[in-house]
Amino acid sequence: MLVRRIAYAAAETRSDERASIVLREVGGHAVSKSTVARVAHQVGTELAALRQAPAPPAPGAAEPAAETALAGSPGGPALAPELAVVECDGGRLRTREPGNGRGVHGAAWRETKNACLLKMTHRVFAEDPHPELPRAFCDPQHVAELAEMAAPPAAALAPPPETPPPDEEPPAEDPPDEEWRPRRQVRTCLSSMARSSAFGEQMEREARRRRFFEAPFRAFVGDGLPWNWSIWKTRFREFVPILDFIHVLGYLYAAAVAMHAAFPAAWAAYLELARDCWQGRVGEVLVRLRAWLAEQGVDEQTELAEKDPRKPVADALRYLGNNRKRMDYPRYRRLGLPVTSALMESLVKQINYRVKGTEMFWNDPAGAEAILQLRAAALCEDGRLETYLRTRPGCPYVRRSTYAQAA
Repeated sequence: MLVRRIAYAAAETRSDERASIVLREVGGHAVSKSTVARVAHQVGTELAALRQAPAPPAPGAAEPAAETALAGSPGGPALAPELAVVECDGGRLRTREPGNGRGVHGAAWRETKNACLLKMTHRVFAEDPHPELPRAFCDPQHVAELAEMAAPPAAALAPPPETPPPDEEPPAEDPPDEEWRPRRQVRTCLSSMARSSAFGEQMEREARRRRFFEAPFRAFVGDGLPWNWSIWKTRFREFVPILDFIHVLGYLYAAAVAMHAAFPAAWAAYLELARDCWQGRVGEVLVRLRAWLAEQGVDEQTELAEKDPRKPVADALRYLGNNRKRMDYPRYRRLGLPVTSALMESLVKQINYRVKGTEMFWNDPAGAEAILQLRAAALCEDGRLETYLRTRPGCPYVRRSTYAQAA
């Protein structure tokens, strides 16, 4: 029971020290932060080992014990989902070299691999259920935040008049989410320090545990990172590949600001480019970006300096050109598929909450891998951490061998 409480406190609080305080003040357990770190590393290492278990047998066959522990229920998922969605993205944390005594030695930033596998509601439409650009993507301040750029001038943020001019139609209201956007029902999560090829194997095993390959509708959503699409190509070719539309907006907004000195003109250009992409006219956007660069004496093969003011336009042209086959958004909406990786972005923030922060370093690679596995298991919505801790092998009265501290 105490190991269970320590594991949950370590997974859900900001640090081992905070977990120790919560255990003492809320649970009445005098547990040092070093003990929290040891138990978190121990359980996380065990979960990492289970990740390497073979893929589950065909439906109806008996599942190995390891698979049962990870599946979250004794028999795994009873039915394949109607819509199965796989999303992945990278994160960052800081590591240190172990075995060098106290303090931080060999500090470095390392990339984490993260994925969420989603069972979602589903509905197919005869026509595009939302052909107009959503209002959220027509808000200058919100779009600037999505693009991670400076806020636009205050004048651009003034609220629109209550009544549109007589010769204009009011903007279309966004339909309620349940009318066209698929909604999350069950999420499971993965996070690891593994290379993309090994992480792709983890993702495929998790998808097979949840019978995602049997779903009648399947989607794989990601941004433009090459390793995302390498995993799709080698592991998820049966899934519809979709480029996250929010990343597209970021590139388009930066390009529009680079193309026009005055913000009103830049904003008008962004809206045209964004609507064209949303409505499936990616080819027209590429022509427009290419023509602007040609006017500036730049062709597609030119490598521009990082501070060159034309670079955002060249970057947008390259990004959209490389991902054009994954940008048929009207078709995806008709099929009832998601067009953004917002749920993945949210998951990365939830994982970063535990592993990324000031003065937070993890032993490379074992300490970092252990805490990622523990945090991901806690964020799964199928009860897998509870199931594992309840069925974890070993006698509670025999002290286990001590592991090196994770952080």
